[in-house]
Amino acid sequence: MAERPPSSLRFAYKGSRLKPLRAFCQVARLGSISRAAEALYLSQPAVTLQLQALERELGTRLLERSGRRLTPTREGELLYEMARPLVEGLDNLATSFREQVRGLDAGELHVAAGSSTILYLLPGIVDAFRQRHPDVRLSLHNVTGASGLDLLRSDAVDLAVGSMLDVPADLSYAPVYRFEPMLITPLDHPLAGKQVLSLEDLSPYGLILPPKRLTTYRLVDLVFQQNRVPYTVALEVGGWEVIKQYVAMGLGISIVTAICLTEADHQRLAVRSLARWFPSRSYGIVMRKGKFLSAQARAFVELIKPEVLAPRGYDESGHSER
Repeated sequence: MAERPPSSLRFAYKGSRLKPLRAFCQVARLGSISRAAEALYLSQPAVTLQLQALERELGTRLLERSGRRLTPTREGELLYEMARPLVEGLDNLATSFREQVRGLDAGELHVAAGSSTILYLLPGIVDAFRQRHPDVRLSLHNVTGASGLDLLRSDAVDLAVGSMLDVPADLSYAPVYRFEPMLITPLDHPLAGKQVLSLEDLSPYGLILPPKRLTTYRLVDLVFQQNRVPYTVALEVGGWEVIKQYVAMGLGISIVTAICLTEADHQRLAVRSLARWFPSRSYGIVMRKGKFLSAQARAFVELIKPEVLAPRGYDESGHSER
């Protein structure tokens, strides 16, 4: 009996091209065959066989071990960028179809954001969204940056809005707004009337800063360290509103982002730009690369920055604020 050509033997395991691709995407995302098997409700040997079938088909190694994790090779990263939208699109086909038929008259939208973003940046956007889509249940998850990214990766939220310094490879970041760093002091503070301000001028005064785990603290520490200027932290406290109140009471000075300053704040605080020493902060949209966006999520993104959803090649990387 004549041998079958090699092409007919491809993906003989379970006879499906989608299953090996789905298994590969889950392993690449989770870094573990066992965790991928749990997510797919399969046995570990089944996942291993599917990965082997895929590597045979493509003739290249797709995964390698890095410590305790499996990470994509260079070829694996390319395949992941190409395959993930296809796999997720097919897996979400029924949901997508129902949402498109139903339109935006119903459904849910989950957005992760920090306190400052929710308080100062999103009110107008949320108001516009609610007016256009009153039947969509919108949930704002008030979380810090790292927690928001965890929610995004686990599909607990559709997207995140906030500020990023370093963008992980599995996420895309589109900056939309930019705000200067500002020094705030009491109105009668010695620095309030100083004509020319230097970084050294801040050194004798205690700073009121957010907790160390947050980006603002890290940025302040980095700039002072790079310029070899000593500084002291008088108080760590979460929330721009609390910080502004404590500064107004004379408990210290602070370095904040202009996003949090209102007209009323200028009546009780002296405000000076520190753009000469500190980088401006961008705020924008964070999404998982290749993630299928519901109609509700797309409508929300369109209100913030329409061009974010413009078609892009699979090999284009997201924006990075470094």
